[in-house]
Amino acid sequence: MEVWGVMTKEAVLDWKGFSGLPDFASINDDDFRPAFDEALKEAEEEIEKIAIVEESPTLENFLQPFELSGKALDRVCSIFFLRSGAHSNLLIQQLEQEFVVKLSRHYSKIMMDARIFAKMSVLYRQMQGGIYDSETRRVIEIWWKKFVRSGANLNEESKERLAEIDEKLALLEATFGQNVLQDEASWVLFLDKEDLSGLPDNLVGSMQEGARERGHKEGYALTLARSIVEPFLKFSHRRDLRKIACQAWFKRGENGNGNDNREIITKIITLRGEKAKLLGYKSFADFKLDDTMAKSVDSVTNLLIPIWEKARAKAAVEQAELQNFSKSQGMSEAFEIWDWRYYAEKLRAKQFSFDESEIKNHFQLDCMIEAAFAVAGKLFGISFEENTSITLWHPDARLWEVKKIDGIVFGYFIGDYFARSSKRSGAWMSKLQLQHKLGGGQKPIVYNVCNFAKPSRGESALLSLDDARTLFHEFGHALHGLLSDVVWPSVAGTSVALDFVELPSQLYEHWLTVPEVLKSYATHVKTGLPMSQDLLDKILAARTFNSGFYAVEFIASALIDIAFHREEVVSDPILFERKELERLQMPETIVMRHRSPHFAHIFSGGGYAAGYYSYMWSEVLDADAFQAFEETGDVFNPELACRLKRFIYSAGGSADPEELYKAFRGRLPSPNAMIEKRGL
Repeated sequence: MEVWGVMTKEAVLDWKGFSGLPDFASINDDDFRPAFDEALKEAEEEIEKIAIVEESPTLENFLQPFELSGKALDRVCSIFFLRSGAHSNLLIQQLEQEFVVKLSRHYSKIMMDARIFAKMSVLYRQMQGGIYDSETRRVIEIWWKKFVRSGANLNEESKERLAEIDEKLALLEATFGQNVLQDEASWVLFLDKEDLSGLPDNLVGSMQEGARERGHKEGYALTLARSIVEPFLKFSHRRDLRKIACQAWFKRGENGNGNDNREIITKIITLRGEKAKLLGYKSFADFKLDDTMAKSVDSVTNLLIPIWEKARAKAAVEQAELQNFSKSQGMSEAFEIWDWRYYAEKLRAKQFSFDESEIKNHFQLDCMIEAAFAVAGKLFGISFEENTSITLWHPDARLWEVKKIDGIVFGYFIGDYFARSSKRSGAWMSKLQLQHKLGGGQKPIVYNVCNFAKPSRGESALLSLDDARTLFHEFGHALHGLLSDVVWPSVAGTSVALDFVELPSQLYEHWLTVPEVLKSYATHVKTGLPMSQDLLDKILAARTFNSGFYAVEFIASALIDIAFHREEVVSDPILFERKELERLQMPETIVMRHRSPHFAHIFSGGGYAAGYYSYMWSEVLDADAFQAFEETGDVFNPELACRLKRFIYSAGGSADPEELYKAFRGRLPSPNAMIEKRGL
């Protein structure tokens, strides 16, 4: 197999598919190791050539080749890590554990190379003298700070220890994510027809399809895909089965098996704390937040705690109402976690005269994709044309060519929407290729991965309102990558501050529930008729129903994230989580949206560590930004849309995020719009 890999690794290294896309049909799993090894060697040689240049550093002889170095490695990694998240297997998981350590070692070597740092420091001093254009100055400043935050100023002994820490963290974080995937994939409860009481037809169909995929010709598979388990908890009349599903969902990564993440969390927290201390910070939270809009732990808690108190108070009112309602429905047992979603859905149906299954009949996946495209067309003057002739990493994945108003293709968008056992949970956007203008430039190739329930054969995939929001959210991220219009790769697309990156995605969600959009694209799956004004009014009226519950489960996760990363050592993460929640007076009938053993955002990678708050921070921005459109009386206001594209979706990290927001809005945001939006 290794011989075959040597022969075919070129498909991973050289993208010779349609219009410069990867030729996925020619890529075999055995190609990855030889391709990775060759690309890594090439990247190391490129960096060495840059480092030994004796002339004084300039943009031409240093920064440009530095930014363009490692292209082959980027290509290999972009395909490989797409597969590790969206379509994994045992070999991919084994290779991931090998690759992340080698990559950590490679990047540590670059960022701690005194020769490279000295060259960057020369440009940094020149930049401070006022030369170079604004984007280039921003790029130099970002790189210089990255070097410092990666240990370039440390002594040799500390550099060695920091590199060792980063290698260990890379392996632990990869293992954490793999454990969650395996725990979710290995759990399934096969049900009979009599177990399905209360479930809508589309959910039954998806569970039937899930059973077939697992080799069962008969029966129905209850899995831990969010798109399956959450609607099951909402609709199943079987309280005993809701309890089983709920407990399995919340216990992922905490089952005392080979996928248990508790010890891994302890090791991650300890290593991150040591890393922060080496770099001169009090805690990992302080280290992480120093490079964000928030800047400090105090700024984060000053945002979260007042909203937490409002959310907790509203959730208490909601719980009392649900307890009374459940009793009126004949429930005599104590109200538990697995009862909340079920009775909330029944109460919503009663109060607003509609239920989620009625909504789902109007939210067909294909129609919602078209809606997301149409909004982008109206705001930004772009269009999407599907190309069905291209083979991708899985038959469910689909590709669209993205065109300007003159018909010129400027990028590619790929969507992989359905849940499967080889895919990690959640939804995300990433890229195969960033946009930039150096060395002839390149087009963006971005993708969305979701975990919507796959329908029965021949049926339309139906989404809940939350699913549709997820689709719009991730597509907002995709637009951030597609509309990127910068020179330098390091500031392209979503390469922005952590607490700014969710603005384009969360802002885009607002257009989903614009009446004009719903009337055009929320068509009934059977009749094809548009959503009635009556149902539309009910959906809009119910937007803040149960908002205390949703705010509590989210903010609790954000506060626990910060609490973990203020510590140097956490010997028992479950005990720590419980004590912190007690201190916060967490309602007993609500569970964090992400409990620690499966909190992949913060433990399966460093990106959102001490940064889960960023969704709420960005929500302040997105609510205020959409209010700007509402104030004009036209949510597609052309002048405002032009500014939105220029300063938010196209600017990437080319300027300070506060300055970009002020350029769009004319001022900094107020939190009032967000609080009103959440009904708190």
